[in-house]
Amino acid sequence: MSDLQALKDNILRLTREYSRQAHAAFRPGNDPERSPWQAGSTIPYAGRVFAEEEVAAAVGATLDFWLTLGSEGAAMETELAAFLGVRHSLLVNSGSSANLVAISALTSHKLPEEKRIRPGDEVITVAAGFPTTVAPIVQVGAVPVFIDADPITGNARCDQLELAYSPGKTKAVMMAHALGNPFDLGVTLAFCRKYNLWLVEDNCDALGCSYSMPRQLAESLGFSENSPGLDEGPDRVVRWTGTWGDLSTQSFYPPHHLTMGEGGAVNIVRDQKLKVVAESFRDWGRDCWCPSGVDNTCNKRFDWQLGELPKGYDHKYTYSHLGFNLKPLDPQAAIGRVQMRRLPEFIEARKQNWQTLRTGLADHADVLEFALPTHATAWNADGSFEWDQTGCRSECSWFGFKIAVKPESPFSRTDLARELDRNQIGNRMLFGGNLLRQPAFVQLKADRPEAFRLAAGMEGSDEMMNSTLFLGTYPGLTYSMLGAEIDVISSFCDRKAAAPAPAG
Repeated sequence: MSDLQALKDNILRLTREYSRQAHAAFRPGNDPERSPWQAGSTIPYAGRVFAEEEVAAAVGATLDFWLTLGSEGAAMETELAAFLGVRHSLLVNSGSSANLVAISALTSHKLPEEKRIRPGDEVITVAAGFPTTVAPIVQVGAVPVFIDADPITGNARCDQLELAYSPGKTKAVMMAHALGNPFDLGVTLAFCRKYNLWLVEDNCDALGCSYSMPRQLAESLGFSENSPGLDEGPDRVVRWTGTWGDLSTQSFYPPHHLTMGEGGAVNIVRDQKLKVVAESFRDWGRDCWCPSGVDNTCNKRFDWQLGELPKGYDHKYTYSHLGFNLKPLDPQAAIGRVQMRRLPEFIEARKQNWQTLRTGLADHADVLEFALPTHATAWNADGSFEWDQTGCRSECSWFGFKIAVKPESPFSRTDLARELDRNQIGNRMLFGGNLLRQPAFVQLKADRPEAFRLAAGMEGSDEMMNSTLFLGTYPGLTYSMLGAEIDVISSFCDRKAAAPAPAG
């Protein structure tokens, strides 16, 4: 071993020891080395969960000082694609950037003319959710067409897709799997196949969620293979969310299923051409596909003639799209690779934490409405679900525990949120609520009424905006933290139920 390697190894050994001492509170909730939670202290709704290996990976990559996306990034792209079972994954600097790259890729002149999204074409989406699922549609000059959301699942009312369709104008569907609950992929895929539309899955909240359907239905939609590591027997096809559409997106911001700090990914499910154009939009719009620091992969660097450039103009400086620079850094990817190894346990922790909260709050179903997975009709006390007659099922690795306050409840959603805040329990609204009520969309409508349209009423989206919040399910929660949340909410519900009704 060289003196230099020995020095690096010693730095990383000390780094690991530092992390064990300094960051014990950020270890997984079931880790015996995690700092115990102190009653009365803050319970975040989400946060980064890591141990010394992530810190050592970041320091090690920084010592190598290849800062821009490099070997760690390439390895993580390969590992993420392998986990999901997709053709390619492209790392970007955020989930929002992933959505921008995904929808931008579908505007490329390199795609079939009849499928290319042009200014004024329409993309169907859902009104309730996070704004950067929708903003890229507007930013590329397309028109979002909104369908309503279901307050129980938090997802799009996919029965309204036909209402949103406009012959010759509709080119794609782009929606999120809300809070780690898959939207109705059976109905959505059948709709997209019927009209030859792109499907973009915003999978930012849903890495590690799966969706299954009877094999006969799956094969009629073009699917016969399970995702890696998933199997529900010969009569069913089960795949991770993010692998059913043409493109999907991930976020690796700290609250999500794994983290790179900032970061995200675009997954190319099948079509190699989509990889080429998505990568171009991510990387300045350039035509060249050589990674940074590599030249002449095509062996034609000075032989191309594109646009109105002279023949032989350097392919490294030829631009076929109006692109961006949305790459993350290699040390971020080094962190992400360690997090990928934790992903299976993180997925299971989120499922278990949701079930713990659901069981603990079951006695308050008279005043609180709880989420159900898509296609579920009821939750059972043993943690199982009753299912509808479609034959489709969803398995949720929940991003959050959604609670709605029923109209007949003696308190409001805001009352409950204030009580949670008073007890330092992290909680959030369902992101932007009904996005059409947000200042940005109110102003957009005033400036350009034609910039978006509604396919139906937005009663469900308004209901979620007014009555819903969510708690955390992230894998840093301990059993005592979940118990404290249950105690605070139960006590609050009981006090409100016992309080005399206001006079008059």
